[in-house]
Amino acid sequence: MGQLHKKFTDEQVKDLSARYLENKVKRIYLQEILGIKRRRFCQLVDKYKKDPAGFSIRYVREHQTRGIDDATETNIIKELCLEKKLILNKDVPIRRYNYSYIKDRLENDYKQKVALSTIISRAKENGFYLKRGKRKAHDREVLTDYAGQLIQHDSSHHLWAPAAAEKWYLITSLDDYSRMLLYADLLKQESSWAHIMSLQSVFLKYGLPYSYYVDCHSIFRFVQGRDSLWREHKFLTDDTNPQWKRVLDDCGVKVTYALSPQAKGKIERPHQWLQDHIVRTCVRNNITDIRQARTVLGQEVQRYNYRQVHSTTQEVLFFGSRHRAKSDNALFYPQWKKVRFIPSATA
Repeated sequence: MGQLHKKFTDEQVKDLSARYLENKVKRIYLQEILGIKRRRFCQLVDKYKKDPAGFSIRYVREHQTRGIDDATETNIIKELCLEKKLILNKDVPIRRYNYSYIKDRLENDYKQKVALSTIISRAKENGFYLKRGKRKAHDREVLTDYAGQLIQHDSSHHLWAPAAAEKWYLITSLDDYSRMLLYADLLKQESSWAHIMSLQSVFLKYGLPYSYYVDCHSIFRFVQGRDSLWREHKFLTDDTNPQWKRVLDDCGVKVTYALSPQAKGKIERPHQWLQDHIVRTCVRNNITDIRQARTVLGQEVQRYNYRQVHSTTQEVLFFGSRHRAKSDNALFYPQWKKVRFIPSATA
């Protein structure tokens, strides 16, 4: 038994071995006391007979663990300090340490391979560790059975590049079934036209989906009392359509509205993943221009769709969605091949 040294002292095992050699106790009872098998027991008795004075059951590691060099140690602390600085900055959407990102950074930028457990160990030793709070359970979730059945669409306004000193909008579209990011772009201003152009990008590349899933932002939905200067009962909620919804109506695509943040978990989690990576990369590369940030965004989307193993599907998203697209599990309709889709500025 490999953990024998944690249950018994050297003197206790010595005493039991001596009793066995003096024929005072049978082997079967001693094996039961020690919790070991016959072969292991015979080895211990053999060892005791050869050197009773120096007998010990203490575990000695044959191969010593390999440490890391000083340069790697320094870079780990350097990256952890930078992480802490981002967390303390209230304007930056970073609230926790990302040790996996640090690991990738060390391998790609410094050419230093370090185990994730080593980085976490150094973080705990040096005060760069935050306990995770209890996550609220998602009481509402949209469930789909086909690719293209539902596209989750959203925008996020954050300080993506702290050196730029201005917040930008991230507009994304995600297929609810495959979790694949179909569209992502950074913009200085959010407008109906920007969201309409995101529709054009998705439709021309993938085809027309069955429906879109959005929140109740004024760009997506008219809500009486909220979107009018005076409270009139001439137009109630959904009695008139914003420009974005008119485009979807013209294309025959349905719209569903989320009534709670919990119901949009599938789009919020990719947003969080993009935040964790884009902000950190922009800080380390001192990016100040939105065009450079778009390049970083493109690299992260490429990684998310084509290289990253998704935690839920346990597969690389591109290969998973590609397989589904070849089967009958796809509701993308290539209507754009028959109808020319060019949204007008006054749509």
